[in-house]
Amino acid sequence: MITPVFSTMGCRLNAYETEAMKELAADAGLDNAVVVNTCAVTAEAVRKARQDIRKLRRAHPDARLIVTGCAAQTEPETFARMPEVDAVIGNSEKMQADTWHGLSADFIGETEAVQVDDIMSVKETAGHLIDGFGTRSRAYVQVQNGCDHRCTFCIIPYGRGNSRSVPAGVVVDQIKRLVDRGYNEVVLTGVDLTSWGADLPAGPKLGDLVMRILRLVPDLPRLRISSIDSIEVDENLMAAIATEPRLMPHLHLSLQHGDDLILKRMKRRHLREDAIRFTEEARRLRPEMTFGADIIAGFPTETEAMFDNALALVAYCDLTWLHVFPYSARKGTPAARMPAVDGSLIKERAARLRAAGAAQVQRHLSDQIGKHHRILMESPTMGRTEQFCPVIFRDPQIEGRLVTTQISGRTDEALTA
Repeated sequence: MITPVFSTMGCRLNAYETEAMKELAADAGLDNAVVVNTCAVTAEAVRKARQDIRKLRRAHPDARLIVTGCAAQTEPETFARMPEVDAVIGNSEKMQADTWHGLSADFIGETEAVQVDDIMSVKETAGHLIDGFGTRSRAYVQVQNGCDHRCTFCIIPYGRGNSRSVPAGVVVDQIKRLVDRGYNEVVLTGVDLTSWGADLPAGPKLGDLVMRILRLVPDLPRLRISSIDSIEVDENLMAAIATEPRLMPHLHLSLQHGDDLILKRMKRRHLREDAIRFTEEARRLRPEMTFGADIIAGFPTETEAMFDNALALVAYCDLTWLHVFPYSARKGTPAARMPAVDGSLIKERAARLRAAGAAQVQRHLSDQIGKHHRILMESPTMGRTEQFCPVIFRDPQIEGRLVTTQISGRTDEALTA
């Protein structure tokens, strides 16, 4: 039997789902196949997916090549037309055991080559239990999928569908099992994490889920939250930030910009002052709190003054870890019809944002020298602080262990101990 090859593009949730697909494919006995889990966040991501598919076909000429993920969901015909592709399956179908049992057979002539249903009709999302990925120290738990918002630049709701939440009891049971397996950190993931609970009975909030996890899983040392929309943060989540040391003091914010007019044209629900107010309040409650953020450079109609507002927000909110996205028009989104910014200017502005983010990282690294940190080891020589900052160790440690040490120095990108 030839073990299937999996290629993953895009977000952490995609990586999580790839691990779940590996187990589904193994259970179904899938043999000699290549599975490409695509991303649709930008037009460049779709172009890169097509390029990777061609490369993988050349590397595996006799394998069956299966394409799934957000780009397959939003543009199934694009991939179905590629001669390298044998099957296209949607985001809902890829998480169903029956799909993989069908693909494990000689599916040509027996299984539809394109299995992509209406993602908007999907009403539930399952909590798939996997052993974690990346390291043996940290596990990722999907608690939410889809998005009910319609930002003008974003195609993802059409790839992921409307927001669906995994019930709290299912999440807690999964985390208990992961802790029993020895994981010292769990990360809650989702497409629009702060919308968790809106579709569940009584409409609980993300803060309720966090409090419930920390109360019912007392042996979990560290709980981490992935990307959030700060305007949706509820009172219980703020209370957890203030009172729960096991909730990690690092939040990645879906800010996207720092100019009010651009935020309105993006159809975001927050304004510049909302972002500043949230970061100030979170730091007041938890002084060691650090923030990452997504910021788009060169959104249509962005003037130099508007860009300066985005650039200044990096300092105003003291953002340490930036994900900078040069704007890329996505066909089918309202923003794609707005007056575009020159491509060279988009690249230049993205570079300036990245430079500002890098300067913030340097300052953060310097500020940690001499301090004591509790570090989760991801490998024998590398771990991460509670603020998710990488630490390089001179002497090997036990992978997966929590180690308390004093920071002795820094490199350009990491602390040393």
